[in-house]
Amino acid sequence: MTFLPEPGPEEWFSPVISADDHVLEPFDLFTGRVALRHRAGVPTVELDGEGVPWWIIGDVRQQVFVLNGAVGRPMSEWDLAPQRYDEFRAGVIDVAERVKDMDLDGVWASVTFPSIVFGFAGTALDRLSDPEVGLACVRAYNDWLAEEWINAVPGRFIPSQLPWLCDPLVAAGEIRRNAARGFRAVSFSENPEGLGFPGIHTDYWDPFFVACEETETVVNLHVGSSGNVQHPSKLSPMDTMTALFPVNGMIAAVDWVYSRIPLRFPKLRIALSEAGVSWVPTILERLHRAYRQVEASVAWSRSDPAPSDVLLRSFWFTSIEDPSAFHQLDLIGADRVMVETDYPHQDSTWPNTQSMLRRQLSHLPEQEVADVCWRNAVHVYGATAPPEEWVEQCKRAATVRPDMAGSVL
Repeated sequence: MTFLPEPGPEEWFSPVISADDHVLEPFDLFTGRVALRHRAGVPTVELDGEGVPWWIIGDVRQQVFVLNGAVGRPMSEWDLAPQRYDEFRAGVIDVAERVKDMDLDGVWASVTFPSIVFGFAGTALDRLSDPEVGLACVRAYNDWLAEEWINAVPGRFIPSQLPWLCDPLVAAGEIRRNAARGFRAVSFSENPEGLGFPGIHTDYWDPFFVACEETETVVNLHVGSSGNVQHPSKLSPMDTMTALFPVNGMIAAVDWVYSRIPLRFPKLRIALSEAGVSWVPTILERLHRAYRQVEASVAWSRSDPAPSDVLLRSFWFTSIEDPSAFHQLDLIGADRVMVETDYPHQDSTWPNTQSMLRRQLSHLPEQEVADVCWRNAVHVYGATAPPEEWVEQCKRAATVRPDMAGSVL
């Protein structure tokens, strides 16, 4: 295990609201939050002889490895090696330390998703053999997120709940219950069929989407939440999956448009988390072409709006690093893009988010910089805007850096 030297603060370019970050769950998350009658079946942790934790989730043993919190480690150590909790950077686990890391990186607020261990939509809990225990664990997880993260530092974390995928009516009830206590989003699967549930081309999920639309709960579709990402062949190295990650976003976007869910629920807000943005013009072109051939379609009619219009009305796209996308905002829409840092995973831009944004966005007018860096997240998630002193800090930096002129808040 190697830790890089502690980073110093960068000169800020813009305050950020990150549309995608992750947590690493504590060992006692479930044991202290479910009814006594359920505790024998909840996920627990066993330590091996080296002190490495293994999560026991039903009949699955899941080792904790480095990629659950790669920040602060040299790139050569970004792998699946086992990792003790005390070997992670403190901000991976501790909320107070996380806020310090956010401050260092100019990140005002953060949407937090689960760790790799539980799946980005918490799908490990849906697989528990006893549905009562599984639902109790989903509720416990959301309670923990509210109590230990969201309420611990008000305004700094955007509440995004786990869904209960095993019953859409119960899931709808949970959406309403959590909305009443301040949750603004839910992490759903981009392809529930891949998890063994009915797919999005049915009406099975309609009660769930009714509740999301009614409560203005954003549906986050985190790439990989279905348990599958593009892997070209059996011998393809992991590098291919990394390079092709945005392809998963392309597939999800087109599939969700043609599922007609955005037509049946026109006020539904859908965010494609960690899916990238640079591909959006390509998909818009393909959707334009498909609409020209609508007379041959069995899924779309001429009386329907253009599929490309549906994409730009109902979807938002999140960017870790998409330099070409920020030269095509006239096609994508500056109001459709939100930046993310993906802390603490290996894709994370921490602690260099500000310099990366300066490289990618310095050609944009200040209004568009503000939109993609934080204003769109305020609009989509109802997040708290960065404090005025953060905005002023960026303005002051711009007055002394000619390369930042015209690209402040």
